[in-house]
Amino acid sequence: MQLTHFLAQFLGLYCIIVAAVMFVRKQAMLEIVMSLIQNRPLLFLVEILGLITGLAMVLGHNVWSKGPLAFLVTLVGWVALVRSTVLLFLPPDAIGRFLKAIRYEQNYYVFAAITLILGLYLTYAGFAG
Repeated sequence: MQLTHFLAQFLGLYCIIVAAVMFVRKQAMLEIVMSLIQNRPLLFLVEILGLITGLAMVLGHNVWSKGPLAFLVTLVGWVALVRSTVLLFLPPDAIGRFLKAIRYEQNYYVFAAITLILGLYLTYAGFAG
């Protein structure tokens, strides 16, 4: 469980910081996301890093049955792995269409809030355990 708590603390604090930036710098974050989609080499690099992170988490912590915290940490690893793999194969226009389909700009604060809530739970559970 020691790895689970470390990863929960790490991911939780990461999510809290990212959510805080999202809340404070909405316009800049939207511009970054849209620019990233158009910059294929940079997008490739970001997704390779996401793939590495997801693989490391899945290989190092593939624990589904030791409670909700372990389950959530494992799920985050799998989501990172699958998301990065899928995005590596999609052309930029498909990613843009996906962002429009989920109404990313209109629902921006919902995504930021989900990130914050996930971060708060992971941080609390990671340090409390």
